[in-house]
Amino acid sequence: MALPFPEITADEAAALIEHGQTIGFSGFTPAGAAKAIPRAIADRARAEHAAGRPFKLGVITGASTGDSLDGHLAEADAVAWRTPYQSNAAMRRNINEGRTRFFDMHLSLLQQWVRYGFLGKVHYAVVEAAEVTKDGEITLTTSVGATNTFLSQAERILIEVNSFHPTELYGLHDIYEPGDPPNRREIPVYTVRDRCGRMVAKVDPRRIAGVVFTDEPDEVGAFREADAVTRKIGENVASFLAAEIHAGRIPPGFLPIQSGVGNIANAVLGALGEHPEIPSFEMFSEVIQDSVIELMENERISFASGTSLTVSQEKLTQIYRELDFFRRRMLLRPQEISNNPEIVRRLGIISVNTAIEVDIFGNVNSTHIMGSSMMNGIGGSGDFTRNAYISIFTCPSLAKGGKISPIVPLCSHLDHSEHSVQVIVTEQGVADLRGKDPHERATEIIDKCAHPEFRDELLGYSADVKDGHTPQTLDRAYAMHQSFLERGSMHGVLWK
Repeated sequence: MALPFPEITADEAAALIEHGQTIGFSGFTPAGAAKAIPRAIADRARAEHAAGRPFKLGVITGASTGDSLDGHLAEADAVAWRTPYQSNAAMRRNINEGRTRFFDMHLSLLQQWVRYGFLGKVHYAVVEAAEVTKDGEITLTTSVGATNTFLSQAERILIEVNSFHPTELYGLHDIYEPGDPPNRREIPVYTVRDRCGRMVAKVDPRRIAGVVFTDEPDEVGAFREADAVTRKIGENVASFLAAEIHAGRIPPGFLPIQSGVGNIANAVLGALGEHPEIPSFEMFSEVIQDSVIELMENERISFASGTSLTVSQEKLTQIYRELDFFRRRMLLRPQEISNNPEIVRRLGIISVNTAIEVDIFGNVNSTHIMGSSMMNGIGGSGDFTRNAYISIFTCPSLAKGGKISPIVPLCSHLDHSEHSVQVIVTEQGVADLRGKDPHERATEIIDKCAHPEFRDELLGYSADVKDGHTPQTLDRAYAMHQSFLERGSMHGVLWK
């Protein structure tokens, strides 16, 4: 059936976009990210720069994306500003060198900020789809993220119809957009499995400026196999949660799990699946990754709700081969639903996220290296942490080949305060901070989570600073950080 909007090339799509415009791109991780049009935009930027003309854009996505989007645009110096999250090395370099303005955001807030106009006008939505009909019904691919809001708010729409993804993905998505104040009502999600929206995104076909046909897999990289440290972290989390069931603080049927993305997250999920005292469980999270699929096959995860299917090509091929099985066991929703504080608190989500560093009072840095260099962004960790039934942060007790202690006297950047963080887990053990004052928290974290090689430094600080409700001294709180910056190691700091 002929479509009522033009079929164009990626280069023709890029030619429609002008310097200074703001583009909303699909993608939450590389899953579902636009690919061909961003590469063509990067090529155009290089040509414009070579001709002595400016060409930079505002770039909004759901979260991080693939190399074809963030990588190519960053290398072409085509991004004036970027939000809400990224994980690409070239983009990170541009941000930390000041060539791209980046403002970090809680992911649950992004879509309403776009609708409220806080980020200005969105000129184009550039989205990947498995199918688009003549009536403007769009079946998305492996993520939703903020795509539905970009589609509703952008002046014009460009669609990459990617035949790598089957049209049978219809039914995997649950597209719901809440009303804005003062007309917002409760979000009707009362269990992990509840649907509340449509299976497709719907737009006025007259706003579609063109369709580019592609056939490309997602650019999702493989995660490393669990090592001794990440396995032990996972085991510690699983043992802690099993003990909470025994203590009656978690219902015997368990509660839904939210887990961040990455190697530690995979290890935690694997450990939960293997623990004999943890029943089959549900997930209400952002990212559905390889370990979730494996646990689903083994009937250890009964259902998973997320906003992104971020799996290896091998796993994605398997999912598509057995799509009827997996479609009954998962949903992909917009990120303002997957990360929504109202739903997180209602369902009693147990959140497990990864920290860059944790201080001895329970504050967490998720985003910055040595307080100044952006790594990726806060993502959705705050959305879940602030509203979780139990909020857990994990990290190894050593970093940088043993030269850095991720447990420090005072975080060099603050993303999650002691008021939201309940449990810290490293491979050394578990620090339960609930009901403890700052002095007790410091003792608990140093004793249970710090590496033995750094306990003397941390205990020395704690012993030297005794006054105040929170025993902290600003002139020495960053001595371990300063030692690393000056000598390349946090070891050997003397407090007196």
